[in-house]
Amino acid sequence: MKRTTTATKPVTATVRCAIYTRKSTDEGLNQEFNSLDAQRESAEAYIASQQHEGWSCLPDRYDDGGFTGGNMDRPALRRMLADIEAGKVDCVVVYKVDRLSRSLLDFARLMEIFEKYHVSFVSVTQQFNTATSMGRLILNVLLSFAQFEREIIGERIRDKIAATRRKGRWTGGRPILGYDVDRSQGRVRLVVNAQEAARVREIFRLYLSLGSLLPVVEELDRRGWRNKAWKIRRGEVKGGRPFDKASLHALLTNPLYIGKIKYKGELHPGQHQPIVDAALFRQVQATLRRNGHSGGAAVRNKWGGLLRGLLYCKACGRAMTHTFTCKGKRRYRYYTCTRAIQNGRKACPCPSLPGGEIERLVIDEIRVIARDRTLRAEVLRQAQEQFEAEQVELVTEAQGLKRELGRRHAELRRVAGDAAVPAADRRAELHDRIAQCETRLREVQRQLEEHEQGRLTAADVDAALAEFDGVWNALSPREQAQLVALLVVRVEFDAAQSTLAVSFHPTAIKTLARQKLGGAA
Repeated sequence: MKRTTTATKPVTATVRCAIYTRKSTDEGLNQEFNSLDAQRESAEAYIASQQHEGWSCLPDRYDDGGFTGGNMDRPALRRMLADIEAGKVDCVVVYKVDRLSRSLLDFARLMEIFEKYHVSFVSVTQQFNTATSMGRLILNVLLSFAQFEREIIGERIRDKIAATRRKGRWTGGRPILGYDVDRSQGRVRLVVNAQEAARVREIFRLYLSLGSLLPVVEELDRRGWRNKAWKIRRGEVKGGRPFDKASLHALLTNPLYIGKIKYKGELHPGQHQPIVDAALFRQVQATLRRNGHSGGAAVRNKWGGLLRGLLYCKACGRAMTHTFTCKGKRRYRYYTCTRAIQNGRKACPCPSLPGGEIERLVIDEIRVIARDRTLRAEVLRQAQEQFEAEQVELVTEAQGLKRELGRRHAELRRVAGDAAVPAADRRAELHDRIAQCETRLREVQRQLEEHEQGRLTAADVDAALAEFDGVWNALSPREQAQLVALLVVRVEFDAAQSTLAVSFHPTAIKTLARQKLGGAA
């Protein structure tokens, strides 16, 4: 009897392979076959060549497009690590080591996780074995070069941004209200959006009028005005959020609006067109500084310093702060250069100035305008130019609101007639937006009527200035300080010449004439 034996093949354990791919930028990811696809294709081919070892490719894709390798804050990487902890992965396959990480510290953490859950790691284009000491050394050397490359790339990018900004070119980021981003000429540049620019100027004037961040935020919300909204390449709408104190402060302090580019505290002339007058911008900055961290108009001015935040030492260019000393029951007020306070009296040639005397000199300068016919004529001319500019902006806003209402009504009709669109929520949103536009349009039309009625004449200016002395004496100290802050931009004391230079806001007397001062008293 012949006995036959059958040889049994050894059973090969299945190795479940997860392919991880990454690209630092999202450029080109919308193509039919992109960098992530190329990395995965190479990894799949490598896994196919190891089928005799039991390797199989998991169907789940772990693709991080547009994420840096300098940290581990990547959604696909987190998802893969969660699957590793759940025991779903036996091997991680990448195209190159730096696709997984460009940080030695992060890579060491990942290797600890892989070892803890008995997961092997393979790079398709770099052959090494992490099971041996030599293989781990090679891996660390490769990672050192990857981290070095990342840091060099970062330095080059920072240098390019610095050079670009010094040339006055916008280097990208979130678009800001008042400008659109134009990419049509092969480079990114800012172009003025006329309707939004009018809103930006109105926001600056609102802050000067209301004197505080929170009331402006409330007024902007009432008008339905929001931050900049824009579309990204995938078609999604970003931004468009309501204003809060932080976003309003960022808008009011952004030098882009006066045609400047900021880089590390330096201001460089920009290649874009300014949309806010430099004098208006400076006055808003001065008001923000006076209001301090609270952002409020009624910041305490306990000892009645009329020139608080306005008086500067010409020699140092530093502000002169309001202070006082007491002798017995009497209090003596002074303005002292902040450089002298911080570095000693010898650091500044300007002595401390008696508070009452220096304030009387500034008030006398206001009276000079009231009495000089030539100066009054010049102020009237400036006020009328400002009046015309405000009139144009109101008309522009009204026209923009009418166009937007036409678009919203057309979209409402289109949504109502399209049965395939889930239109209930969209209709409600359109109705709300139409109501906001109509409310704002009525306000603008009312402002236009009031604005026309408030057109200044030479008689109005003469009448307002003739009442100055009587009205000034009737104001409380706090009201006097507020009035000076509205009229005066900057006061400079020159210790060498013992002279005082007062710079007025271009529309200072217009402010006097509009308010008629008597009402404030």
